[in-house]
Amino acid sequence: MYAILQKFLFTQDAEWSHDFTINWLKRTQHTFLNLAYKQRIADKPVECLGLHFKNPVGLAAGLDKNAECIDAFAAMGFGFIEVGTVTPKPQAGNDKPRMFRLPKGRAIINRMGFNNKGVDYLVGQVKKARYTGVLGINIGKNKSTPEDQALNDYLICLRKVYQHASYVTINISSPNTPGLRNLQYGDALTQLLKGLKLEQGKLEIEHKKRVPILIKIAPDLEDSELSSMVDSFLTSSIDGVIATNTTLDRDAVKGLQHADEAGGLSGSVLTDKSQRIVASLCSQLAGRAPVIGVGGIDSPRAAKERIEAGSPLIQVYSALIYQGPKLIKEIVDSL
Repeated sequence: MYAILQKFLFTQDAEWSHDFTINWLKRTQHTFLNLAYKQRIADKPVECLGLHFKNPVGLAAGLDKNAECIDAFAAMGFGFIEVGTVTPKPQAGNDKPRMFRLPKGRAIINRMGFNNKGVDYLVGQVKKARYTGVLGINIGKNKSTPEDQALNDYLICLRKVYQHASYVTINISSPNTPGLRNLQYGDALTQLLKGLKLEQGKLEIEHKKRVPILIKIAPDLEDSELSSMVDSFLTSSIDGVIATNTTLDRDAVKGLQHADEAGGLSGSVLTDKSQRIVASLCSQLAGRAPVIGVGGIDSPRAAKERIEAGSPLIQVYSALIYQGPKLIKEIVDSL
């Protein structure tokens, strides 16, 4: 059924298709129509971050930015779900068009720019969801917030989502918000992590609940940059890392239609680049913090390689667009 739907959606603008799908999932998730995507997935439990995951395959952030379809994605069989990225204030994001398919590379380019309805709306949607599994909430800063005040935006979101999240992801690696990736380096990263961990300690006491904080990083990192980041992660006792976000590199899609569009590239073309980052990161962290692998995981083989590189958990997004919910079952069954 997904193959039929995909043929129609791929004749339409990429963002229109995304919005259509989200609205349809939102309307059907609590009706018998969810049989169109509901599937039984075998339990392949994983214990990580002090949490219990039914299986290691999760939904990456970016697909359900406003947490409107949590129960629909749960019905597909994901072992965990990550929603967002959400910002303190609602924002429209960048000008359209801002999402492009590259079917020959099974890839997507987006420059959405954290378009979302704001953290208060997201929290309201999370409260309505019936899902009882592991839920990650991915937070970011508003485009209008100066770089040197970014911590304030992350703290606003952290305080509001803390009691509703299983874990919180700090997105400092999207290429579509000016200056955001600068937060991955040096003193800026150190101060950001220090402020977040201090607030985490306060919120743990207030809510009598420990919610892990993870950092999502870019794939476009030199070895020296990655090593410096690892030092900061260990110094601040960060709970985990998600690797990786989208890439600015276009080598893998040269000559394809839309390849020169600005934005972050995701999909199958990201497999090797993300695999390299995960392998290096896991080696350097040496088990002191878990790494969730994401980026180009488009098959059971790619999933197995990422897990063997050291990721106890993995996430998918673009491959779900190209292959549909059956991919989740294929990966879980293969493990």
